[in-house]
Amino acid sequence: MKLVRPILAALALSLVSTAPALAQRTDLVLGVVLEPPHLDPTAGAAAAIDEIVYANVFEGLTRIGPAGEVQPALAESWEISDDGKVYTFKLHEGVKFHDGSDFDAEDVKFSLDRARAEDSTNAQKMLFAQIDTVEVVDPATVRVTLKQPQGSFLYNMGWGDAVIVAEETAEANKDNPVGTGPFKFDNWARGSSVTISKNPDYWGEPAMLEKAEFRFIPDVAASVPALLSEDVHAFPNMQAGDALAQIEADPRFEVVIGSTEGETILSINNGKPPFDDLKVRQAISYALNREEIIAGNGSGLGTPIGSHFSPANDAYVDLTGAYPHDPEKAKELLKEAGHETIEATLKLPPPAYAREGGQVIASQLRNVGINLELIPLEWADWLEQVFTNKDYDLSIVSHTEPNDIEIYSRPDYYFQYQNPEFNAVIEELDVTSDEAKRKELYGKAQQILSDDAVVGFLFQLPKIGVWDARLEGLWENSPVQANDLTKVRWTE
Repeated sequence: MKLVRPILAALALSLVSTAPALAQRTDLVLGVVLEPPHLDPTAGAAAAIDEIVYANVFEGLTRIGPAGEVQPALAESWEISDDGKVYTFKLHEGVKFHDGSDFDAEDVKFSLDRARAEDSTNAQKMLFAQIDTVEVVDPATVRVTLKQPQGSFLYNMGWGDAVIVAEETAEANKDNPVGTGPFKFDNWARGSSVTISKNPDYWGEPAMLEKAEFRFIPDVAASVPALLSEDVHAFPNMQAGDALAQIEADPRFEVVIGSTEGETILSINNGKPPFDDLKVRQAISYALNREEIIAGNGSGLGTPIGSHFSPANDAYVDLTGAYPHDPEKAKELLKEAGHETIEATLKLPPPAYAREGGQVIASQLRNVGINLELIPLEWADWLEQVFTNKDYDLSIVSHTEPNDIEIYSRPDYYFQYQNPEFNAVIEELDVTSDEAKRKELYGKAQQILSDDAVVGFLFQLPKIGVWDARLEGLWENSPVQANDLTKVRWTE
């Protein structure tokens, strides 16, 4: 009997030593708030598109890295002429699209010419406005000549709107995206999720995940239990509400509060009376209490802003003191503009920062005589009514595109704001490469927008990342509207 225990122990050790190690997990379920209207980043303004396909399915000549830096992508290198007008891109060779067709310089020419064409449906067509010609030098070389030097050109080529697509598949990319990235599109279960899988023929460093599902979970009531039950492994931008403290205390999860490029604003239709009156817009700015709005925005987190610029940017100017919360000043300005009261609509897209923040803003404006009818809209309806048709008085939205202060210079943009002085600053900025001068011009642009009270500047949207503590490689910050999975893996 004395021999039994040693024999059993030896047998157990033998079994342990010869048992295969548990396979590392390679699947991932990400919770995202919004379902995209389609999956073509070159034909839509919705951030939800890039949040699925940027860097995963589609790639550009360059890409924006996690710190907001410009990195090589399909272009392995480039040379810039002495006058700053000619960019010669050397492309990676041996690259294939997901349908097996070859990528080469012709695809770059097609994509850039398509994006800047007169009939282009690209939501960021202004990114390509300085391009004069695109020439194919050879299959691995493209020469892009600009009308004038543009300090932001390489950065612009890293936007999701500038990804390279093939002529043969471009028109079908909304429903069946075909790119060159480390993941390929698998399936879109409408109303539920989009699934992508590892591209076995990827030209670069292969992905470590075999499959990723982007599951659409638009409200807090569903997202928190999905996380706690481990049905969803990660929320790169989580709506946690009051449950955030509970999640932070749970050792299964990591909570990372980062920054975004999301300037959250009270959009104002500057082309529609009475909001075409500066005094009315200034009254709105004085009526707003940013701290209350942040406290009631769904997460209770955010950094106050006074113009359309990220506080994380070196060129940021703090203008939050330009319009301190002053309801009496707001009433005085409305009276000077000839209004005791104003009746208006506030159209709200689905995110909690809009729906919940809208309630707070409506109360603040009601206190000064501006009575708002709150109209909740689904994302597709918001894009059609507000963004495209300009059929609105006020709205709330986060503009998550990087360094996008130039949108206020666009002649047909949904703010309907026109100021030649502001446009001149943006035009000079566009041709300026010197960083000190660019910083000065960014400051001027921010000041003009504040002076004109173009919109109600609220706060910089925080990035509340919550994920399984065994995951690594997800971005802490969001310098672009993306969920880049190229470096994501399970550690055990």
